[in-house]
Amino acid sequence: MLISIIIPCFNEQESIPEIYSQLTSVMQQTGDEYEIIFVDDGSTDNTLAKLINLRTNDNKVKILEFSRNFGHQAAICAGLDYAQGDAVIMMDADLQHPPVLISQLIQKWKEGYEIVHTIRNDFPDTSLFKEITSKAFYKLINVLAKINIPENSADFRLLDKKVVGHIRALKEKAKFFRGLVTWVGFKQYALHYDPSPRYAGESKYSLWKMLKLALDGITSFSAFPLHISTIIGILISFFSFVYAVYAIYIKLVAGEALPGWTSVLVAVLFLGGVQLLSLGVIGEYLNRIYSESKARPTYILRNIYGD
Repeated sequence: MLISIIIPCFNEQESIPEIYSQLTSVMQQTGDEYEIIFVDDGSTDNTLAKLINLRTNDNKVKILEFSRNFGHQAAICAGLDYAQGDAVIMMDADLQHPPVLISQLIQKWKEGYEIVHTIRNDFPDTSLFKEITSKAFYKLINVLAKINIPENSADFRLLDKKVVGHIRALKEKAKFFRGLVTWVGFKQYALHYDPSPRYAGESKYSLWKMLKLALDGITSFSAFPLHISTIIGILISFFSFVYAVYAIYIKLVAGEALPGWTSVLVAVLFLGGVQLLSLGVIGEYLNRIYSESKARPTYILRNIYGD
């Protein structure tokens, strides 16, 4: 049986030799045939040169070189498209996903599980802000999308070949893999692990990228925000109508003018804010429709090194 290991890389020149060394050691212990697919996501350092050097000495190494930076999810897509294994493992290059855990992933797969995903235990020094926002995201998307993404699930998982085939067949361009892996079903198993410290460099996920990923996840699996906009609009329209009737009654029946520019200003600002919020939500969905309708490829390859 062949095991494919997909590793997206973006400016990871320091980590490449170490993760390769650990992976080859682990795979030799398992005794399984394997291929390592490195996806160079438009790196600007010596990452590609390091990868090519590995390839010259080991034909189990394959390299997919992007024409530019397309992002982590696109790199996973590319790896899945070119993986030939009976099982596919995806993991990051920074060694926070411990390679030693691979043997357990493979063992659970051999026991009959078609998806083996991992759940990250928090670092002891994880910031309160990151802990709160992470918990809020998973609770929010699970409620809105009616799927069950395990809290702290990581992009470190094993997929059976049949699962990979179904994910490849999905036509959407912006894939949110943490949601898709749960959505496709199949027999799943979760492994908890303690992440290792980052081997070198800095995290490539800025706050903006994490927010964008969260937004992609919610809009990929739920139209509930659109329903909320509709419900809020109906409620505000109802109360506005009631207030209008009251204002007309006071003016025509009671013969009193309604004083208070403040109340008018508050109402206008409140309604304006709700309208802008609703337009923003609608805009996000329209943007997804627009992006999908263009049918541009998820990624563009500049070179492929290996079969």
